Formats: sequence, C-alpha cells, structure tokens
Amino acid sequence: MISTFSRTLLAFTALTALSLPAIAQDAAAPKTRQYAPVTNDMILKPPVNDWLMWRRTLDNQGYSPLDQINTKNVGDLELAWAWPMASDGEQEVGPLVHDGVMFLSTNDNIVQALDAKTGDLIWEYRNPHPQLPASWGYQLNQARRQKESIALYEDKVILTTVDAKLVALDAKTGKVDWQTQVYDSSKGYSYTVGPLVVNGKIISAISGCSIAGTAGGCFITAHDVNTGKELWRFNTIDDPKNPQQEASWGDVPPENRWGGTPWTTGAYDAKTDTTFWGIGMPGPYSQLIRGSGEGDVLYTNNTLALNATTGERKWNYSHLPGDNWDLDSPFERVLVDADASGGAKHLLVTVAGKDGIAFGLDRDTGKYLWSKDTVYQNVVKSIDPKTGKVTLNPDLIPKAVGQQVFTCPTVSGGKLWMAGAYSPLTHAYYVPVAESCNAVTPTVTEFTPGNAVGATTFGPRVLPEGVKNAGVVDAFSVTDGKQLWKYGQRPTFTSSLLTTGGGLVIGGDAGRYLLALDQTSGKVLWKTRLNAPIGGHPMTYEIDGEQYIAIPTGFSAQAASSAGEFPEIAVPSGSGNSIFVYKLRHAGKTASN
Repeated sequence: MISTFSRTLLAFTALTALSLPAIAQDAAAPKTRQYAPVTNDMILKPPVNDWLMWRRTLDNQGYSPLDQINTKNVGDLELAWAWPMASDGEQEVGPLVHDGVMFLSTNDNIVQALDAKTGDLIWEYRNPHPQLPASWGYQLNQARRQKESIALYEDKVILTTVDAKLVALDAKTGKVDWQTQVYDSSKGYSYTVGPLVVNGKIISAISGCSIAGTAGGCFITAHDVNTGKELWRFNTIDDPKNPQQEASWGDVPPENRWGGTPWTTGAYDAKTDTTFWGIGMPGPYSQLIRGSGEGDVLYTNNTLALNATTGERKWNYSHLPGDNWDLDSPFERVLVDADASGGAKHLLVTVAGKDGIAFGLDRDTGKYLWSKDTVYQNVVKSIDPKTGKVTLNPDLIPKAVGQQVFTCPTVSGGKLWMAGAYSPLTHAYYVPVAESCNAVTPTVTEFTPGNAVGATTFGPRVLPEGVKNAGVVDAFSVTDGKQLWKYGQRPTFTSSLLTTGGGLVIGGDAGRYLLALDQTSGKVLWKTRLNAPIGGHPMTYEIDGEQYIAIPTGFSAQAASSAGEFPEIAVPSGSGNSIFVYKLRHAGKTASN
C-alpha cells in the first residue's frame, strides 16, 4: 500500500512535470552496456531477450519464447526493482527493452530510459504541449491515457504525442533528432496510441476524431523514419475510391462525419506487405443523431487491410455495422499462421470490439472464417456462417431521441484496450474480457470545442442476469474458436495479457492482484497484490541469463468502473502509477540447470 508521503511525492512530481519545458536530461546514470541500433531485420524477427514493440512482434501476438520462468517455478518470483512513473493518469503504458535499456513512455509524453537490470534512470525527455482550457474535458482526458506510444528503430525512439506530433529521439541520449506536427491539435486531434515502424516507415494513427472540431476525417499515415516526411495518408471515414463506402453514410457528407478512430496500434505482415488496423465507432453514436440511416457507416468498426507501401486499401471487414451504442471495434488484430477451416492458413484473429465477439478471418482476403461470443451480448442478432455478414438486434436500435435501451456489454466493455495474447504452445488466444450491461439513451447535445460528439447517455454498469463474476479470461483455439477454458472472478481484468514459452498467461485486475495462469488449464499458479490496479501491458525480457517480468500498475477507467459495480473492491485514492519488475530467486542457478 502506498504511504501518504509517497502519494504526495508522486503528485508533486506529476504537477512539476507539467510546468517543465522540453528536456532530455542525463541523470547520474550508471554505466550501461553497449546499445546497438535496432535494425529492420530485428524488427521483422526480434531477438528473444528483447521486447522491441508494444506486443513484442509485428504480428501483435504478445508472446515471448522465454521459459526460464515457467509453470513449475513461477511461485519463486521476487521483486527485482520498482519505479514510480513520472506522471499519473490512466495506466495504459507499454514498456520496451533493448540491449539492457528499458524505454518507458508515460502520460503527458514523458519518456524515460532506465537500466532494465537495476531500474536506474539513464535519461528523461519531456515533450512540451499547449495547456488546454478546462472546459475541453474529453481532449484533456486524452492526454492522460497514452497507450503504447513509442517504438524503437535504428538509433531512435519514435514518439507520438498528445498534441499530434511525431518526435524522433536519440535512443542513447533522449535528445530530439527531428519532430513534425502531423495534425492540428487545436481542433481536437491527438495521438493516444503509438506507431509501428518497419521498412523505414512510421505507420501510425490519429485519435480525437469524435471531437467537435475534427469532422471530416480520421487517418492512418506513414512517415519517413529519418525525416518525418509524410508518405501516404488514408481517411477511415471518407474513401472516394470506394463508392460502397461513400454510400454507407447515407446523406451525411464527409465534412459532417465523425468517428472511425484507429484506437490501437496495428499489425504488419511482411509476406504480403500489409498492415492491419482496427477502426472505432461512428459519431454521434446513434444513427438518429448522426443522420446516417441504416447504413454500415464504413469503415467504422471494421478491420482495414492496407498496402503498407502505398496506403491503398486491400480489403475491409465490418464487425459491427451501424453501431448505435459506442461499442467500437478498434482493438488488437493478431496474425497467426495455422490451418483453419476452408483451407486458410494465414489468419487474423481478434476480439475486435466492446461487444466481446471473437472473429477469425483469412488475412489474405478478409474472408470470414468463424466467430464466437466471449461474454454475454445482446446487440448482434446473428452472423451469417457463409458470408460473415453481421445483423444487429433491431430491438436495440433506438427509434426516437430519449428512448432507452438496455445493452450488454456496456460502453466500458466487454473487450477494451487491454490486449489478449496468443501462444504457439497451445495454438490458443487468451483474452481479458468483462461481463457487463447498461442502459443507453440517445440525446440532443450541444457540440462544444474539446468535447466528444457522442450525444448519448449511459446508465450504471451492472452484471447480466444470473452472472456473478465480471472478470473473465477466455482461452480459445485460433483455428475455429473452440473454447479451451474460461477463468472467471469478481474483479475485472485491467491489464493486457502476456504469454510465455514457460507456459504462463500473466495479467492482473482491478483488485490489485497480479496473476500467473497455466496456459493449458487456466489454473492460477501464483498471485500477489500490488500497490494499485494492474494496468498497461505486462512484458518480459532477459539480461545476463536472467528473465525479468515487468508489470505496470496504476489508475484506470476500467478499475473505476469495476469499483462502481463492486464497492467492496476499493480503488486507491492515489494514482499509484508504477512499474514492478520481477525475477526468480536464485535465477542464476535456474538458468544453468
């Protein structure tokens, strides 16, 4: 539990950080091992001991082959070091490690390099960004929920910022190499997710596309990694090359469209030079307010496959056409090579949106293969087993402003940003999801600067009838969706999951418990309680023959909504944003056995 003094110190640090200018400062740093550039070959096939991008590999599997820590000895984990983060806010951080250096990007775009073996600070960079008016509530919140916002390439750390810039930092010093203003942050654009970098291109996606000033476009872009020059740009809600897309918005012209945010960093397939991105909900949330009629409002709630060299669309698949409830579908797309039905071998697997429905697609063609519910949902009536066409439940589409409907899951999921992980040991995908329902009501709302155009109100989160456990890890086969096991508990899971060559699934919950589960059975093998809800993206790495597991903790919206549902699961009043790093007791002996 964090002491009063610690909470005060963390709060003072965070407030001080907001007033400091841009800085790349050298701490009284320990001598670190030689740092070698991250080559393109390393990006395509990362070293086993490193974690070079938010899910370790470009296929977004979230798996590490490291097996020193395994099902037999995970109970022998001990704390190696811990570090309080430089900023508070929602804990959605993804640490990276290369050559013994951990790169940590926190909220407010503070980037720190730490000695990954000891936790000592090497350098720190603080990005200056304009102070926003207090009335811009939605956009202010965007600055406090940075997700996986850095990537490593060559001798650079590539950073996406809350004020819509791309910044390249020197990985050894933290000094700015170049920066470019990609979008106008005064309109509401901001980056809340990071880039993937491959073949000399930074492929990234902007957020803020549901804010009053950002009508007309949400974008995926590519930039040159050495100069920041834009190479291509794809608009997710306005594609003149596709008449079907234009017609799907009905009478709504492009300049009056909102939404289509790619909230989560995409995946990349080197075999076909294709990048895959999940796209978020349309805005306003109800078709009554947005005026789109019964159209699919493409490419919202779609998987988009783009040529990574040109930005041209290859295919798209609609997971939730005509969303009326903010059940957006932007979450991680995972690429797996395995034999599936219909002869498909190149799979894209995803629990795409808040409705919690899992999908298997042929990633070469976009063909639908299978789907399954991971939690109770009532918004999708059916999915055609041959075509994959999704049909909504017509009873839940409001017919008038002010009409309340009751949907499961809720605006807070179902599935959320917390990523699942695949394991080649079991050919299974492990996903943290939540059982939940709420009332949804379309409203007439004034659109104001810095605020969302949702025009919808949501009732309190409750459990579906007859359900007692909110927190779920669902494990299922990537080839057909067949369930391997399902683990349930009362607190919701608030972190992404990590799978390892040691047969483990690692993640944590709103109740501050970090858990290690057996990949095969779902049995809890080890758990410990930390200072705050488990958050961000757990990861693992190896230095000098010792395997480490890094766990972010801190406040999150998911933890707060869980506490509202279960008052007995208290959320600490302080943010507690920290990172805890574990290794085995006597790891040296374990490694030599």
